Amino acid sequence: MSAGFQVSYRIRLLETEEGWSVSCIDLPGCHSQGETREEALQNIRDAIGLWLEVEAEEAGVKRVETLELAL
Repeated sequence: MSAGFQVSYRIRLLETEEGWSVSCIDLPGCHSQGETREEALQNIRDAIGLWLEVEAEEAGVKRVETLELAL
């Protein structure tokens, strides 16, 4: 991701008896879970970040930085 803009990803949340399951629809194989909805959302944010890092590494990108820039 480049600094200065946000990218949005579609996710699907499923509540089960064990908690919440969450998948990123836009990134194949990117899944997570949590006991609460909030935990599942935080976990999928982390999973998306890791998914993007691995994808960049496999594509030969030397470094990935995620920055928040306020103007």
